Order: sequence, then C-alpha cells, then structure tokens
Amino acid sequence: MTIDHTTNEHKSILKALQSTDSLVVLEALDELRISGETSDIPVLIEMLHNSENKEIKAKIAGLLANLKEKDTVPLMIEAIQNQKYASELKQLVSSCWENGLDYSNYLPLFVDLLIQNDFLVAFEAYTVITNMETTIDQAKIDTEIEKLDQAMHSTSDEKKPLMLDVIDFLPSIGN
Repeated sequence: MTIDHTTNEHKSILKALQSTDSLVVLEALDELRISGETSDIPVLIEMLHNSENKEIKAKIAGLLANLKEKDTVPLMIEAIQNQKYASELKQLVSSCWENGLDYSNYLPLFVDLLIQNDFLVAFEAYTVITNMETTIDQAKIDTEIEKLDQAMHSTSDEKKPLMLDVIDFLPSIGN
C-alpha cells in the first residue's frame, strides 16, 4: 500500500468500503491495494471480522498478506492480541509470514501463540518464527526456549514436532 491518491480520493475509497453493494466494496479494496495507508489497517481488520462475504474476506486477507510498510507491524500485532478478533487469529497470524515484514520484536507473542492455540494457529505462528531472520538477543532466545521446553510436557502430540523445530531453530538467530 502506498499513498498515490489525494486525501479526498482516499476518503471516498473509505466511504465506499461501507457500501452495502459488495461490488463497490471489492472495487474499493482494489483501490486500497494501490493507495492504502497504514491507518487503513484497523478498518480492514474490522471488516474482516464483520463481513460474511467470502470474496471480501479473501480480498482483505490478500491486502494484509501483501503489506510492505514496517509501520503496519504494531497494528497487526495489536489485532492479533485483541480477543475480539479471535475468530480471525489464524488469518492474521498467517498474513504476518506472508507479508514478510520483521516481527522478531514479537517473538514471545508468537511462541505463546504456538504453545496456547490449536494446531492451525500454532502452525501459522511456527511459520512466522521460522521465517525470522533478524538477530535476537540471546537472553530472549533462551527464555523462549525454556518456555517451549516447559510446554512440551503438556502439549498435544500434533504440536510437539513444531515446538521441537522452533527449539532447534531459535539458536540460529540468537546473538
């Protein structure tokens, strides 16, 4: 998303998102792909939550998966942490690894998501973690490995391989 439109054009796009005509909404979402702003992220996440239209949901998911501005990261994290969006959690976490932005500052959150959620969300969190490339403080790495070691005793057999893989991966990004 980049800024190519004037403020008035952007406001009209946001207004179109509220239309009851799904074609108008889909068109507005296409416009946001070109001219969206960071401040649009909460609006899109709310639409993802409220819409029952599968095509609109898919278009929003595509926008979130293609974010390129690093200032969108805190907004994505805020949505992931918001219980209101629990039903969208898998999609939100998945968009984090799909968009390729740096979520390494939030390693503890993704480890918690891996430990505490069902396999589908855990797998998405695992993918975010194993795609991290930024070096992370060794003390933080050690804390997360310890957390995973403790959780191994009570987790499902389905998630154990993911957790073991993360335990093996984390030292490679520690400093």
